[in-house]
Amino acid sequence: MAQRPEVPNTEATVRLSVAQAAVRFLANQFTERDGDRVRLIAGFLGIFGHGNVAGLGQALLETELEDPSLMPYVLGRNEQAMVHTAAAYARARGRLQTWAVTTSVGPGATNMITGAALATINHLPVLLLPADTFASRVGAPVLQELELPSSGDVTVNDAFRPVSRYFDRVWRPEQLPAALLGAMRVLTDPVETGAVTLAIPQDVQTQAYDWPESLFAERVWHVGRPLPQRSALDRATEAIRSGRRPLIVAGGGVLYSDASESLARFAEITGIPVAVTQSGKGALDSAHPQSVGAVGATGTTAANALAAAADVVIGIGTRYTDFTTASRSAFADPGVRFVNINVASVDAAKQSAISVIADAREALDALATELHDHRVSTEYRTRATDLVTAWDATVDAAHRSAGEGLTQTAVIGLVNTLSDPTDVVVCAAGSLPGDLHKLWRVRDRAGYHVEYGYSCMGYEIAGGLGVAMACPGRDVFVMVGDGSYLMMATELVTAVQEGIKVIVVLVDNHGFASIGSLSESVGAQRFGTRYRYRSPDGRLDGGPLPVDLAANAASLGVDVISARTASEFTDAVKTAKASARSTVLYVETDPMASAPDSGSWWDVPVSEVSTLPSTRRARDEYEFRKRAQRHCLRPSDNRGPHSEQSGEESR
Repeated sequence: MAQRPEVPNTEATVRLSVAQAAVRFLANQFTERDGDRVRLIAGFLGIFGHGNVAGLGQALLETELEDPSLMPYVLGRNEQAMVHTAAAYARARGRLQTWAVTTSVGPGATNMITGAALATINHLPVLLLPADTFASRVGAPVLQELELPSSGDVTVNDAFRPVSRYFDRVWRPEQLPAALLGAMRVLTDPVETGAVTLAIPQDVQTQAYDWPESLFAERVWHVGRPLPQRSALDRATEAIRSGRRPLIVAGGGVLYSDASESLARFAEITGIPVAVTQSGKGALDSAHPQSVGAVGATGTTAANALAAAADVVIGIGTRYTDFTTASRSAFADPGVRFVNINVASVDAAKQSAISVIADAREALDALATELHDHRVSTEYRTRATDLVTAWDATVDAAHRSAGEGLTQTAVIGLVNTLSDPTDVVVCAAGSLPGDLHKLWRVRDRAGYHVEYGYSCMGYEIAGGLGVAMACPGRDVFVMVGDGSYLMMATELVTAVQEGIKVIVVLVDNHGFASIGSLSESVGAQRFGTRYRYRSPDGRLDGGPLPVDLAANAASLGVDVISARTASEFTDAVKTAKASARSTVLYVETDPMASAPDSGSWWDVPVSEVSTLPSTRRARDEYEFRKRAQRHCLRPSDNRGPHSEQSGEESR
């Protein structure tokens, strides 16, 4: 049998290490949407150790010497914080651009796991490149290697698997192209995106290989806009037309789709009020006539009253988390139907909804055409306006609540008033996100950045750094409590290093105010939530700890201004805005002064048995509120007992 002639591979190659090839590849990846093209990986955030200094560290040095703007490297101070910075940057850039994050194997790598979880839960693209132990295993066990008697191929990096949308380990140079292409596919997919982890063993990073030059050609990843199916659009149109008290719930998908103008136009055509989730705040200007503010457990009385009576709920780009639905107690009409618009089928199907799997902007524009002749009643629009007017008066009173000392709500009001419309407020955990959701008046769609998918303490300053990097020309106000500040203030040093300005409003209430309040509501009497000395009887209920957070911030190289009154705080904000340097504004507040109550609920179980009267009272209240919870199992395609016989307006 004659042998086939060998076909030579004539493609030119270039000899590079695995790390050098990875950096060169990443420098040539771009995203495109609606004709706008940007580099996908804006740069590297990193901390070098023995696992990545000789590989990715050496490759980034070569790249910097060739062209510092090609793949900038920023030295971070905490591995988790670096991931937060990349995630915040990605969110601020509409998920079209992000940063790569590299660390050594061991604690450097595993410190990133919390950041990876945050990115994946919030559907934010970040590329994680932790080093790994030796592929050759010649010197095993090496420093920081996890030895398992039952498995030889598991390393600490396998802990990334459940919190990553894509995970791969590059055991050999030949595996790199497939791993990189798989990573880019997930990073640029609006449905699949999240943390992408490529673990590269430290010896493999340094190995040379002859790479085809085509690997390093510019590659554009097109981010599309899925169109709604005709039948789904018809079902949604019919459901919306049938509603007498419809309500829109706008989530983060509206912002990622750049659909704010389409949402405003649809709301104006139909007169349907618009409530917003934490991620969706900013989807509609707070002053818009159809805006009714935040909905759910941290919502406004206006939005929650409309939610309780709504017979059709139109969810746009929302995941319907328990805070949005008030643990499934917010939408109380027995015949309520849901229409969900989302690029992800898993979210579109929630609440037994009529699912419209599509890009938010495309779906809203299509619905606006279908419903051009439809408008809710004058009575319903008037009711929504009256509810918003009443809530606005409540907010105004809360913003003026500063007496002899500052309250948290007064601080929020002052920052809201003194900041420019295009400035950005950043927050993540504690009592501040809930208060901001209720009280902050958004004047720009990019002006509100609160991470509440993971509600991660420590995100605030690192996230603020990422927002400032993504939004030059805007002042970034980081609202952070003392609890979160103490967990992760280190990226203030990175801000000083890079000459990036952030304004940090450090609210010190000497403990965990949010959990303290929650503890009290479940009958646990704020146990373990205050920063106190241990008293002689062994309890943590002594005097306040003498921690000087203002001095701590100053030691990190930023300017610090302390304020005790509204007047002093006003002057401090003006000084910070006029400065080119990062500034921390330090204020002490009373943890017992709470924001206005929206009357909503959040399901946190209370002990069924207790010797404490406070816990028994809390359990009685819990069982009462639990009765309002709904399963939302009736298909929205089935009319069933509809809402003409229910709700306030039918009486």
